[in-house]
Amino acid sequence: MTSSSAARNQHLDELRALMASHSPPIHALLIPSEDAHQSEYVSERDKRRQFISGFTGSAGLALITTKEALLWTDGRYFLQATNQLSDRWRLMRMGEDPPVEVWIADNLSDEAVIGIDSWCISVDSAQRYEQAFLKKNQMLFQLSSDLVDEVWKDRPPNDATPVIVHPVEFAGCSVAQKMKQLREKLQHEKASGIIITALDEVAWLYNVRGNDVHYSPVVHSYAIVTLHGAFFYVDKRKVTTEVKNYMSESGIDIREYDMVQLDVSLLASGQLKGSAVNGSLHMEKDINVAEHSKIWIDSNSCCLALYSKLRPDQALMLQSPIALPKAVKNPMELTGLRKAHIRDGAAVVQYLAWLDNQMQENYGASGYFSEANGSQKKEHLEIKLTEVSVSDKLEAFRAEKEHFKGLSFPTISSVGPNAAIIHYSPEANTCAELDADKIYLCDSGAQYLDGTTDITRTVHFGKPSEHQKSCYTAVLKGHIALDAAVFPNGTTGHALDILARTPLWKSGLDYRHGTGHGIGSYLNVHEGPHLISFRPSARNVPLQASMTVTDGQ
Repeated sequence: MTSSSAARNQHLDELRALMASHSPPIHALLIPSEDAHQSEYVSERDKRRQFISGFTGSAGLALITTKEALLWTDGRYFLQATNQLSDRWRLMRMGEDPPVEVWIADNLSDEAVIGIDSWCISVDSAQRYEQAFLKKNQMLFQLSSDLVDEVWKDRPPNDATPVIVHPVEFAGCSVAQKMKQLREKLQHEKASGIIITALDEVAWLYNVRGNDVHYSPVVHSYAIVTLHGAFFYVDKRKVTTEVKNYMSESGIDIREYDMVQLDVSLLASGQLKGSAVNGSLHMEKDINVAEHSKIWIDSNSCCLALYSKLRPDQALMLQSPIALPKAVKNPMELTGLRKAHIRDGAAVVQYLAWLDNQMQENYGASGYFSEANGSQKKEHLEIKLTEVSVSDKLEAFRAEKEHFKGLSFPTISSVGPNAAIIHYSPEANTCAELDADKIYLCDSGAQYLDGTTDITRTVHFGKPSEHQKSCYTAVLKGHIALDAAVFPNGTTGHALDILARTPLWKSGLDYRHGTGHGIGSYLNVHEGPHLISFRPSARNVPLQASMTVTDGQ
């Protein structure tokens, strides 16, 4: 047993002791991947599920009972989770095994208490769990503190990286314009205000960016917008004089991050008042203020902790009115995205040309454009190339480009069998060496001030097998079919997904992930609400002109 495995086992025992001593005793503890904003990618200090389980994938849910430890994850991570979980854990495969709430209802006793950090679970998930728990009168219990934090003694600190104003020359739309459109939607729905919890939505609405989460240029923050005021909840150590003046000019009050819960209570009772007035909507005289009593939340991203401060009949639970305007890019954002992809594409071409040359010089590869029969292996390598060292080279090529701000997700640089692990993340001490006779897959992306990129390339520097060529060709046919598709308004990504899969299905093949996803404008690399996928959620939002979406098999 490794030292890290032993430490995790000790943490598991400590966690169970805390559960047993809690009042009331906790019979099971849910540990989601998400932070207080339901983010896909979270900061190091918010990786509680990874800390307790050892599984490093971005999606998953841990459940600790008095005797068992289970981890649910989706098909992208089945292989990775199998490799990373110790024998004290059981892998639960989403789509094959029962969902966590069904498993709890079927396997735990009547009136069992299931603990949850109410900041790290969405309203949708909480209500789904509570409905399932009715079967045995089980209780979803909101903990006053996160029990994992109590056993995580060396939890990373909360860094105070500064908030950055995102210039209109890249954003393409001012805060005043965005706020005006948002308040018009509030009026239409007869809502007095909205609570915005998703980090990319706050960043997009207020035209700010940050460095609080690796790969996503966001800042840990909340926003509340009412018909007359706007509020930005953030650690004030991150607020520079420039940001303070910018927010004041935009009619936005800056509050401490931890004040959001109190202010939601004030909002619910109609007592939330702000000092900023610029940019507020002047109410028409004939508007009945009493009718505007609803408070808008997106139940998919709003956490249970904030929702609990509202009366159930007060919450207007609809998709965020920011989701679509953010997804449908304005002309300046589209121009920036094209420019970013041109620079990024040049970096990837530089990289592949460099790698092709290195494989020939150091591994005797025939070269990417050669028809020679495989490689002529060299006994004494001049330079050893690994999955990590070559991905570092790709990042270096990108870093030379204008407006480069970092990677948009951890580079998936994978050789041979590792290329079959959908979200494989190589580590310097354990990663594979490149091999001219094996497939090499590189899935990577970057953040630029004017756009976000996500690009995958699969290459072979020797002689690929007939099966490999057949699979590659089927994937290419799927790409072409999707790219060439012409479809009517109202078509969703769920309807189009089959176009990419049909050539593979003919050979009895498939892949365990979506086909395409929305992408941000110097924001999250995975951006909703639209996507191209077999998942039911892909039916929810039709594709529209000016949406950006990958075709990323």
